[in-house]
Amino acid sequence: MTASRTAPTIAQVAREVGVSVPTVSKVLNGRPDVASATRARVEEALDRHGYRRRRPGIPPTGAGLIDLVFHRLGSTWSLEIIRGVEDTAAAGRTSVILSELGGRHRPPRTWLETTLARPPLGVLLVASQLTAAQQRRLTSRSIPFVVIDTDGEPPPDVPTVGSDNWNGGLAATRHLVELGHRRVAAISGPSDMLCSRARIDGYRSALESAGIAVDPTLVDSGNFYVEAGYDAARRLLDRRDRPTAIFAGSDMQAIGALRAAQELGLRVPDDVSVVGYDDLPLAQWTVPALTTVRQPLAEMGAAATRMVLELAAGTTPAVTRVNLATELVVRESTAPPPLTP
Repeated sequence: MTASRTAPTIAQVAREVGVSVPTVSKVLNGRPDVASATRARVEEALDRHGYRRRRPGIPPTGAGLIDLVFHRLGSTWSLEIIRGVEDTAAAGRTSVILSELGGRHRPPRTWLETTLARPPLGVLLVASQLTAAQQRRLTSRSIPFVVIDTDGEPPPDVPTVGSDNWNGGLAATRHLVELGHRRVAAISGPSDMLCSRARIDGYRSALESAGIAVDPTLVDSGNFYVEAGYDAARRLLDRRDRPTAIFAGSDMQAIGALRAAQELGLRVPDDVSVVGYDDLPLAQWTVPALTTVRQPLAEMGAAATRMVLELAAGTTPAVTRVNLATELVVRESTAPPPLTP
């Protein structure tokens, strides 16, 4: 069946689906007392007709909430984004609720149904994206959404806030090369995340620009957490031809690398240099203090919150694709390589 040229009435949708007018109204208003199967049929019909519910108007100050959705919680990295979101939301007297997807990058149907039943002023998705169908359903309810640190290339009409991951990887590796390192290893994040791939691309570009061949055996993988950094660093530093420096794709992985070096009897930075990524608050408290790439996590959360609140108020932001700058922060964990590695 093709989409109607004009929006159907609620009664027409009800007749088509075979439900009552009050049931369609409940679905439109996010009421929870509708069976999941019935709700799905009504939503599908509304989507097919391009039905878009108008907001009743700009919500009063202090009304509503923002749903902040993480693919995974559990690190200081998450807390920095939460801080930026909450500070900005609080300034607008708006509340924030947290959702966690258990490591998945696509919200499940249960999340969508709960969100539509709420519904929030807007949704912020961290390292995750909506399916096309989920986007349509939120849009039909006039619920704006913004993606922070997207896991892949989003459609051009999806607002995003991120940082310059490629330049961050480039700056970290270039710093090591300028210190004299030629065997520079990298511990990446998950390969299914755009930021991980961009950082490793920057790492490769820095080596190639310096005339250093990229050794694929010096690139290990992790998941941004301490244990993964530790395991990868043990593998890299236990080699006979071990690297003299490691670029870790996150501060947490870099902390794991510091522990691995210590257990192997290596001194940082005398025997091996380590660079992290993120500049979390704890980076300056490690021993030695960690050289790292500062990613403006709180600023990313704040920028995304301002954007979603503008959209919720019916205003089109001046910019819907924000890419904030990264910055190398040099501390104590990097030095020239040993004379005899």
